[in-house]
Amino acid sequence: MPEAWRIVKEKHAATAFTGEGAAKAGGRWNSRGVLLVYASGTKSLATLENLVHLNPPVIFKYVVFPLQFDDALVEIFPVKDLPADWRTEPPPPATKAIGDAWVKAARSAILALPSVITGDTNYLLNPAHPDFKKIVIGQPEPFVFDPRLLS
Repeated sequence: MPEAWRIVKEKHAATAFTGEGAAKAGGRWNSRGVLLVYASGTKSLATLENLVHLNPPVIFKYVVFPLQFDDALVEIFPVKDLPADWRTEPPPPATKAIGDAWVKAARSAILALPSVITGDTNYLLNPAHPDFKKIVIGQPEPFVFDPRLLS
């Protein structure tokens, strides 16, 4: 059974799986207004995915959620089909279109894509998909970034 991790500010723990945060801001794999939840295949990748957005480094209280799900819930996006500019910053419209189209098509509850940072697996979760309820979301645990990563 695959697992994933999601790290969020403690004050957002209650809404960590609604998709509202990504819908409000947009992201690499979604446009504003598209509900989506971002998670990572390992706790270390979830850490890096958060750190890359802490500029300047600001200390908040964080929590980490463990997730488990069946392989059958996951669609894997073919790396060969990613646009040539998928790693550019700010995220290009082509990557947003991938996530937007996946949410609209509702083919699966989870989409696996590579991390821009490491190439390891990140997951997009569609909170509106009927199978979203099959994802086992563990209790949040306190998470602290090693201060050496922030200096």
